[in-house]
Amino acid sequence: MPDTTEDAGAPDDVLLDREALLARLRGMLAAESSGALRDMAGGLLAELDDPAGPLRSGDGARVCFTNGYLQAEIAQAVAAQTLERARYYIERIIRGVTEERRAPINDLNLNRWKAYDDILTDSLWIVERRDSSGAHSAEYWGNFIPQIPYQLMRRYTRAGEWVLDPFAGSGTTLIEAQRLGRNALGVELQPPIAAAARARVASEPNRHHVVCEIRAGDSTTTDFRALLREHGRESAQLAILHPPYHDIIRFSDDPRDLSNAADLDAFLGLLGAVVERVAAALERGRYLALVIGDRYTRGEWIPLGFRAMDTVAARGFLLKSLVVKNFEATTGKRAQKELWRYRALAGGFYVFKHEYIFIFRKV
Repeated sequence: MPDTTEDAGAPDDVLLDREALLARLRGMLAAESSGALRDMAGGLLAELDDPAGPLRSGDGARVCFTNGYLQAEIAQAVAAQTLERARYYIERIIRGVTEERRAPINDLNLNRWKAYDDILTDSLWIVERRDSSGAHSAEYWGNFIPQIPYQLMRRYTRAGEWVLDPFAGSGTTLIEAQRLGRNALGVELQPPIAAAARARVASEPNRHHVVCEIRAGDSTTTDFRALLREHGRESAQLAILHPPYHDIIRFSDDPRDLSNAADLDAFLGLLGAVVERVAAALERGRYLALVIGDRYTRGEWIPLGFRAMDTVAARGFLLKSLVVKNFEATTGKRAQKELWRYRALAGGFYVFKHEYIFIFRKV
């Protein structure tokens, strides 16, 4: 039975009396003319807009709908050219109320696939600004936008499943996991950064009562399966890796830090060691996402992203998708926009405006 709990949806979703809604829809289905169906649809739309009406105030089982979704589906039925086609659309709405059709790796009800307009399915992601709500902060230099782990967890996990983040940084992935009701284990090399991330995650309400834990440690040697076993788990269902982009930003003086790798081959070797550790704890058939960009050094564009992609693929993973996401300049680069444009014109290169999200499935 689809989404019948009080907190099944987001705060702006609507909860309706399930049986009352079905009675209205079945009445429309039995309409003997398009005009009669339109009249009943108008009455239903008016009830949906009434926050104190019988559809909102009934005492029976509740069904949750994304705000505006049901109205759009009813409008499509009203606009149908034939009564037969209108009935087809009404039957589809009824299936969305009475039946679930879910993939094994997420909570999306495919009988209501149009409701998920917040989920991206194209390979080009244009994100105008980072989510700065709640505990999220852009203070940590080099952290990624919260929208990335949000999208990945919505597509590749179900509520209550486990996510691994071997480059936890400021805790962005864990904050999103806590919001979405996913358990998450993060590892951060620098103890002060790990402590700050733990405090940040703790400041975010944990309304789903999940585990979101950050350990200080080296992900090239961490036993992620042992961390999961501390919580009675043998495997995780998703891994999100956002490593340093080699030495573009040096995060510490620690020689174990990937940003201090002596050269590209050393960086890829360390990244491969992390992937192997994570892969050992990832459930077969589930997903790993790598978020990374390229480098430009000594007059040469270094395809760091694709080299890193090959590093992951060589360790038992199948590439499922490649997403290109727009990369907004740092504050420093925004202040020097004209200078960077001049340098590009003079140097024959293009200014970085994108990074990659590689999606892999463990085979």
